[in-house]
Amino acid sequence: MSHTPHELAEEFPEMADQMAQLRQTDQHFANLADRYHTLNRDVHRAETDVEPTSDTHMTQMRRERMALKDEIYAYIKAHAESV
Repeated sequence: MSHTPHELAEEFPEMADQMAQLRQTDQHFANLADRYHTLNRDVHRAETDVEPTSDTHMTQMRRERMALKDEIYAYIKAHAESV
């Protein structure tokens, strides 16, 4: 299997432990991370032409991924003290 770029642990390596803990203890965070993971895989498949898509759809998916990543980062920062 090829390497999929933009995985959360790569995007926020300094927060990897916090993310792992939140995934185990916080259902909302786990859902956000799952949505990001699924969308990131979809983008990767489209970028590598495994599942080609239109430029418009690609742009939409990338924007959604970026918004999710921003939401995840803010969530981790807001919950850093509780982890």
